[in-house]
Amino acid sequence: MTDEQLDKPYRPGGWIIRQVVHHCADSHMNSLTRLKLALTEDQPTIKPYLEERWAELPDSKSMPIEPSLKMLEGTHERWTVLLNNLTDEQKGRIFIHPEHGKTYSVDENIGVYAWHCNHHLAHITETKKKHKWK
Repeated sequence: MTDEQLDKPYRPGGWIIRQVVHHCADSHMNSLTRLKLALTEDQPTIKPYLEERWAELPDSKSMPIEPSLKMLEGTHERWTVLLNNLTDEQKGRIFIHPEHGKTYSVDENIGVYAWHCNHHLAHITETKKKHKWK
């Protein structure tokens, strides 16, 4: 995509596509950390982050997306190794999300992030279709 295309919002009032790509890298990096905490600590309380504020930082609003695409590729490779080797006991391990006031199992969080990947990919692909971008 061109810089002009990356700087278009995916919906009125929404993030620009560039921010969506950087958000995915930020979010998946945090999720990998949460997974590893859940696998290595007893019911850890994770550190939430203000994703809407992260999206307003200069690295999310203006830098090229290639570094975040590399981060996503590496994060997904790491996830793949961990997820393919989880035991049933590990899938049931939990972490506490203080912002939501609930616990999440590893298995549940896998589903959340599978949805998350597809959700934001759809924002991008539907925007490309709407504007007839290749």
